[in-house]
Amino acid sequence: MKTERLQADKPEDVARAAALLREGRVVAFPTETVYGLGARADDPDAVAELARLKRRPEDKRFTLLIASPDEARRYAAPGPVALALARAFWPGPLTLVVPDGRGGDIGLRCPEHPVALELLRRVGTAVAAPSANVSGRPAATTAAEVLEAFEGRIAAVLDGGPVELGIASTVARVLDGELEILREGAISESRLREAIRSTR
Repeated sequence: MKTERLQADKPEDVARAAALLREGRVVAFPTETVYGLGARADDPDAVAELARLKRRPEDKRFTLLIASPDEARRYAAPGPVALALARAFWPGPLTLVVPDGRGGDIGLRCPEHPVALELLRRVGTAVAAPSANVSGRPAATTAAEVLEAFEGRIAAVLDGGPVELGIASTVARVLDGELEILREGAISESRLREAIRSTR
């Protein structure tokens, strides 16, 4: 299988990437932080292929990317503090780990990248999207780096040029109204806590 190299500035190529995702294929695409590897979140086979490509255990859940902050309640049960952070920082480089409504938790992010958002809108469902790299290796920040790692192993890469930030999103767990930083990233802990204080 040859990996298709699609152009993010061509609407027909964005539509092609979305069609591949809807079919259950794995597609890489740019966000403002790093390139992501995406698979539709409601397709168990596609998510299992994503885990195989990443060399991650299949029972380790992936962050879901959503097309708008309003979709958070469709996939999880965020409380008031998480919703306040979503209003303040989404779209943006913040992953919120919140209750999934079934006794566990799940990571959600609404990216601040026009191509990623248009792709998500066209897919019509959340996309499981870890960074585009094999676990333990640096995340790809260009389409060329994606192809170096995954040529012939994924259906397509949507080339949007170098990413803006080049560092991963901040990952913050918000359970029972308490904030815990799981990974430092593009948004500082102090900014998150200030946003929470301003809502109280």
